[in-house]
Amino acid sequence: MSNKKKKKLTPVQQEYQKFAKEREPKRPVAVNMFRAFLVGGTICVIGQLISDFFLWNFNFTEKTVGNPTVAVLILISVILTSTGVYDHIAQWAGAGTAVPVTGFANSIASAAIEHRSEGYVLGVGGNMFKLAGSVITYGVFAAFVIALVKTTITMLGGS
Repeated sequence: MSNKKKKKLTPVQQEYQKFAKEREPKRPVAVNMFRAFLVGGTICVIGQLISDFFLWNFNFTEKTVGNPTVAVLILISVILTSTGVYDHIAQWAGAGTAVPVTGFANSIASAAIEHRSEGYVLGVGGNMFKLAGSVITYGVFAAFVIALVKTTITMLGGS
């Protein structure tokens, strides 16, 4: 906690903050990093294997193999989320399951599953895009800003 916030606390609150900090369990940072690396890397290796499978068996090119690979990864993530397996993996691996495609699919699927009792339109449809909406909005805004900067640089004579 910053010193500025500590000054606003009463002495009893400051004493409690100190007490709580002393008893807070230490996080095994190295173990958490290893688990995240292991699971995140495994997800990426699975994605590469799927990509290679499409390249070898269905004559996709390097440019066209990305879409079916992403679709299969999303499907796997949604199936694992709906059966509860993804949550167990995420509990063990932490940030390793936040690999963009599978983590995003998990967040949407879990929100849809959680609110399905409220109906398809208001429950599933209304709630599954609460998280996704903000991610999509900031993604589109970031893409716009980057395109604007690139266009400005190009117009000023850069490459």
